[in-house]
Amino acid sequence: MFDDTSGTKVPGLVQKGLEIMALPDTLPAFTPDEYLAFERSSESKHEYLDGLIYAMAGSSPEHSTICVNVSEVITRQLRGTPCRPFSADMKIRCLSSPSTTRRRRGLFAYPDLIVVCGEPVFHDTQQDVLVNPTLIVEVLSPSTEAYDRGEKFLRYQELTALTDYLLVAQRYPCLEHFAKQANGQWLLTIETHLSGSICIASINCRLPLAEVYEWVQFPTPEAPASASNA
Repeated sequence: MFDDTSGTKVPGLVQKGLEIMALPDTLPAFTPDEYLAFERSSESKHEYLDGLIYAMAGSSPEHSTICVNVSEVITRQLRGTPCRPFSADMKIRCLSSPSTTRRRRGLFAYPDLIVVCGEPVFHDTQQDVLVNPTLIVEVLSPSTEAYDRGEKFLRYQELTALTDYLLVAQRYPCLEHFAKQANGQWLLTIETHLSGSICIASINCRLPLAEVYEWVQFPTPEAPASASNA
């Protein structure tokens, strides 16, 4: 049991970043409607996966800077097009079909950036949950990187409108672009050079790494111990 920022005790609220499969089955499961009611009255952000609510941690300066840079680079190229960006305050919904197992109750997540081409389609009249993203961007953090690459990406693939998934590293320069092909498979393109760029054809945007990582200070590799200290 964890506290949200309002001081309310919330059974089943767990810290984001824990291994999903290691969670006990005894935690209470929330329905999507119960999660949305809780989230819309909360002062802080939470994500939802299969009945559990996860408190989201704050971001590092590097994470925040990269998010702003990516948003700026993409937004300026979308002006005058039918594609529209949404910030990290917008949720995404991926609900499993009724034929899936009892444990799969769906996902509500806050990507770092969303792009929708065409008319946005929302979960309900509150218009704070999108269901038809074209592009989802996640800036990787140590505590959630495995989740963003694994379970979350699998759930995102259930979104029929999604054509592109972009992962942005923050500890070193690296963009990983997954583009959905006509046969349903995902093609991965990786760029690690600051002089390089990634092109996202579906939204006609190019992301130069030098602009994505402007102002970002990467960790300095530790020097090897000297022979005298061995």
